[in-house]
Amino acid sequence: MKWFELGLVVLTFATGITWLLDRLFFAKRRARRAGLLEEKEPVVVDYARAFFPVLFVVLVLRSFIAEPFRIPSSSMMPTLLIGDFILVNKFSYGIRLPVNNRKVIALGEPQRGDVVVFRPPHHPDQDWIKRVVGLPGDVVAYRDNMVYVNGEPFSYGEPQSYQGAGRGSDMTGAGLIAETMPGRTHHVLETRRPGMLDPGEGEWRVPEGEYFVMGDNRDRSDDSRFWGTLPESQLRGKAFLVWMNLDSSAPGWIDWGRIGSRIP
Repeated sequence: MKWFELGLVVLTFATGITWLLDRLFFAKRRARRAGLLEEKEPVVVDYARAFFPVLFVVLVLRSFIAEPFRIPSSSMMPTLLIGDFILVNKFSYGIRLPVNNRKVIALGEPQRGDVVVFRPPHHPDQDWIKRVVGLPGDVVAYRDNMVYVNGEPFSYGEPQSYQGAGRGSDMTGAGLIAETMPGRTHHVLETRRPGMLDPGEGEWRVPEGEYFVMGDNRDRSDDSRFWGTLPESQLRGKAFLVWMNLDSSAPGWIDWGRIGSRIP
């Protein structure tokens, strides 16, 4: 995704500069040479004039307003399914420059429970998605399938049996549990029974300017329990909408019921 973003910036800049230089200098020279006859515009300029407005609009929309992403793994099930196409609000946490992701205007900070897209420190060229569990200054613990923040556990409902579909069918039979954190309720999946060995257990203090993120599919997620907290500078935006679901392993390929659903 980073290379696509870089290519989009380069093409937009190149076509814009080509078109501008032609309008300021070369178009006038052609007009003087041609006199009363119309001189044909160079092909490069013709393409630049045609493509620059389109590239510029796409760059602005994708970099500063909303960007589409595709969910490739099961780490956020049952909230997000394999094959979901989502939209990410790019200005929820501030205006950032394309490519280097540097924040230039601060507009807000992640809240507990937000589903965020980011570039993890150990894979800076990849886009990942998880849920914010711990805020700066929090002490987060994970024991016996329960999350504790500053010594207080989240609230959990009675487990139900999850029924997967398509590429997520291997999660059929996992425990579907309603997890309630302050101000927000969502569902998580668990496959380990309480008391079983869980390499994800532990306790962590979240440094200032960083966040503790976890996947909703607790036993199938590579998250802050294993590689540490997420620096604020790596955030890309807040996921808010599923606009398409395409899974070739599911009957009919498209789950029409998921289209337009908001992300809790």
